[in-house]
Amino acid sequence: MTMKEKKLKIDISGVDPICNKSKGDDFYDVVNRQLSRRSFLKGGLGVAVSSFMLSPLMAGCTSSKGTARSSAGLGFQAIAGNRTDVVDVPVGYRAQPFLPWGTPLVPGAGEFKTDASNSALDQARQVGSHHDGMHFFPIDVKEGGASSKEGLLVMNHEYVDPQILHASFSPNAPRPQQEVLKEMMAHGVSVAHIIRKPDGEWQLVEGSPYNRRITASTPMQMSGPVAGHDKLVTRFSPDGTKTRGTINNCSHGHTPWGTYLTCEENWAGCFMNDDDTHPREHERYGVNRENSRYYWETATPGLDETLRFNASSTGSTAADDYRNEPNHFGWIVEIDPFNAKSTPVKRSMLGRFAHEGIVFAPAVEGEPLVAYSGDDSRFEYIYKFVSAKPYYKATASGELLNEGTLYVAQFNDDGTGRWLPLDIENSEFQAKASEAGVGFHSQADVLLNTRLAADVMGATKMDRPEWGAVHPTTKEVYFSLTNNTRRTEVQTNAVNPRAENAYGHIVRWSEDNQQSAESFHWDIFLMGGEAGTRTPNAEGKDLTLTSNNQFACPDGLWFDHRGTLWIQTDMSGELLSEGSFGNNGMYAANPESGELKRFLVGPVDCEITGVVTTPDGKTMFVNVQHPGDRLAPGKFSSSWPAGNGARPRSATVIITREDGGVVGA
Repeated sequence: MTMKEKKLKIDISGVDPICNKSKGDDFYDVVNRQLSRRSFLKGGLGVAVSSFMLSPLMAGCTSSKGTARSSAGLGFQAIAGNRTDVVDVPVGYRAQPFLPWGTPLVPGAGEFKTDASNSALDQARQVGSHHDGMHFFPIDVKEGGASSKEGLLVMNHEYVDPQILHASFSPNAPRPQQEVLKEMMAHGVSVAHIIRKPDGEWQLVEGSPYNRRITASTPMQMSGPVAGHDKLVTRFSPDGTKTRGTINNCSHGHTPWGTYLTCEENWAGCFMNDDDTHPREHERYGVNRENSRYYWETATPGLDETLRFNASSTGSTAADDYRNEPNHFGWIVEIDPFNAKSTPVKRSMLGRFAHEGIVFAPAVEGEPLVAYSGDDSRFEYIYKFVSAKPYYKATASGELLNEGTLYVAQFNDDGTGRWLPLDIENSEFQAKASEAGVGFHSQADVLLNTRLAADVMGATKMDRPEWGAVHPTTKEVYFSLTNNTRRTEVQTNAVNPRAENAYGHIVRWSEDNQQSAESFHWDIFLMGGEAGTRTPNAEGKDLTLTSNNQFACPDGLWFDHRGTLWIQTDMSGELLSEGSFGNNGMYAANPESGELKRFLVGPVDCEITGVVTTPDGKTMFVNVQHPGDRLAPGKFSSSWPAGNGARPRSATVIITREDGGVVGA
């Protein structure tokens, strides 16, 4: 691609543009109509909040199968919010940085240079940047997974800050090829074999055959209905079955058979298409017209590896260019962490959108496998996958993810909900598509255009659905709705003045009768806001936030084995730099009692994301993403983890109790 030199305007906000122009109900319209007589109180302000009066989840304190809630008391002293440049944890706890960006991981990796002058090849062999979703696989996972002393820590790397990644970033296009390649190598996944030494310290097992980097260039395979579709034909993949790379890896999932799922979120911004008319599989996802987010397509000298980010029609057929390259992204990718030579597989049956993550309901022998995923963009949707074949532990594999039904959520006014099938063979889907005047030619076409299919079914538009979590015993499903400041007055009513939802909230539901059911009951579990914000519910437990647990922009969610819900925040802009919240942090909640405590505060300008423990619950891993990312080179607002003015680096944090006990208990 030839172009005149110009200044780059790189958007690293992590939020895709609004692409949903459909006329379906917004989530807040439903809440407002349902609960016009109930109020969420902050000072003298009334705001509607669901009390979920009809839900068996709230009325009886049981799941749809009658399992009593488990109790998980929070035995630590809550910490105060702050804006210090450290990781702050409660008294009696210890937090240590681990595996920061640039840590040598595979053979041939160079040591990290403090001025960030490492090459693209170095980066391909080092731990990636912007740590995000993460899971710990015990080394004996195939035999039951009891080890808390050794395992594979697998983590996502969501995106890059060029000003931090490069020693001297030049904000001009065309881009230097090596800069672009280094940015591509910083995306993806790291698989790290780690072990706890006798003194309790954790270390990387250097030279382990398990250690692996998966990047924006790693060869991969397409699977499911979309594999081999005409819309996947490219110069690299003439038959539409192979692909390369994964990018914008946000949250994650892990399967009952011991594999890792990485989820591609804000991938659309990495492409551009300057054709006069965009196909719907580009338009509905927000592929840019003038340039990509990082201008990767301008890399010079041009390589096939980087030219593919130009999705314009430059050849005579799709096999001559990369007009279909964006269709290779927006998927969930399955990775076998115990086989470094295995080829990652993109599972198209799980849908194509800005996947924040995927969470499985507890697998039940002989029943379908059920998983949930959110589309992290304003006014987008929550999805559910139900496998066509039943789960059997002895034979379960990724093939279970290739056949089934993908549903999208509709939240009704009366506290009930429906799962709407995105299935071309379903009569309701056919009728809705016909009514909307939208044609789909095959199930592969439906999945390539998952958002459009959800539009025609009338799904409920949500406020940036992010992480999900399923309670280990009650099987209630929790989803964080981070924020949506683009809501207007027209979308509110007199008792819900939150036209600009800056604080976010957490919604939950209980499936009717069984996890694969097509109906559910829902409520709002927790509203974000400043001290004094009150979330009432039908049990009479009115949770009022205080200075020790006020929070905004809930993002990461995870249940530990005790039933404690860990909540992580992702504030940005003025909400992060000013006001009463302080830095982003992590909170622990007891869904039964309503107890909520701030457990961790991160360094300046970071996001707290990704959390998991060892099976015994005594070692917790938490990721700190993009500390100090908002200022110009040489003026970073954070120098964590090294301190003393050093270049900031995303990293994992290992948290333990000084007395060796269970974290959070």
